Amino acid sequence: MVTNRPYTIVVLAMSADGKIADVQASPARFGSGVDKAHLEKQIALVDGVLFGAGTLRAYGTTLMISDPELLEQRELQGKKSQPTHIVCSGSGKIDPKLRFFQQPVPRWLFTTIKGSQIWQGKREFHKVFAIKMLEEGINWVAAGEKLAELGLQKVAVLGGGKLVASLLEADLVDEFWLTVCPLILGGENAPSPVAGAGFLANLAPKLQLLSVKTVDQEVFLHYRLQR
Repeated sequence: MVTNRPYTIVVLAMSADGKIADVQASPARFGSGVDKAHLEKQIALVDGVLFGAGTLRAYGTTLMISDPELLEQRELQGKKSQPTHIVCSGSGKIDPKLRFFQQPVPRWLFTTIKGSQIWQGKREFHKVFAIKMLEEGINWVAAGEKLAELGLQKVAVLGGGKLVASLLEADLVDEFWLTVCPLILGGENAPSPVAGAGFLANLAPKLQLLSVKTVDQEVFLHYRLQR
């Protein structure tokens, strides 16, 4: 287990059949207002928010904290009003015209040396980090160490499935918050919470259920990774 890294929580909403988007990878707007408030609360508890470039491309924006009580809590804790929003992209190819770049949040990019070259001399990202590479992509252990070095003690991961899979494979995830929403999306190629090559049953990460909460038609599941 890697110890020099932030405490990491994955927060996702999914359909009853375990899809986080439809077959066209459309933005997942099927969660209720309660789910959005739940997500905002989780974001308010962390120092940084991580998401993949595919997630950013789908939405074009990131979720900011707007609840006055949550903003006041962060102020009392001596934190900035918004956590750092960190895009993770091996290629670094992101449209600078996305509305995300006009949102008043600290913006970082975790990418490769090649990806970082795209953003040299540009101001869309406040910081760009070229992370060490492995054959299959970014070295997430090195990325976790960099986040800890930068003072981030707790981070939330908002997708997509490839990023979550990479973090799980590197043993960098501590908790899951999964909201089960009352619809069936189906589709062999529809995105799921964890993509990648998958895990064999005897090697799969095991979870401990911490809580179950039902609000109207949604179920909120809270898990901790067993180690």
